[in-house]
Amino acid sequence: MRAVIQRCTRASVRVDGAVVGALGERGGLAVLLGVEVGDTRAEASRVAEKLAKLRIFEDAAGKMNLSVADVGGSLLVISQFTLAGDCSGGNRPSFVRAARPEDAEPLVAHVVEQLRERGLHVETGRFRTEMKVELLNDGPVTIVLDVPPPG
Repeated sequence: MRAVIQRCTRASVRVDGAVVGALGERGGLAVLLGVEVGDTRAEASRVAEKLAKLRIFEDAAGKMNLSVADVGGSLLVISQFTLAGDCSGGNRPSFVRAARPEDAEPLVAHVVEQLRERGLHVETGRFRTEMKVELLNDGPVTIVLDVPPPG
């Protein structure tokens, strides 16, 4: 499982022109989440734990020492199968490592559920739709998190 995490002052996702998910007024994390073949609920739980605890917000001393919960932020989680793209063989990415939608959707839902169980406000994109994502990256701070499947 791969996540691209961006600290944002604002972020939203639209489907057919309508906003279906957005960060709250305090900003937070925009998370693009790619599920790969072989990923399980265990990887999804590890991603959720890392997202909840990731300290990439500045404290009073200007150090990245606070989590999204510490700053009262929210999360916008958007499924993105293209994160599993492999460009090593040519100019057109191969998506053979991307999980099939029917396998990926429950794992993305599990990440969201785990975050909400930790008391975090989470909004999402809409699975299997053409989405338009708009965000204002704060910093900019962008982190790539890889959680490989076992084996």
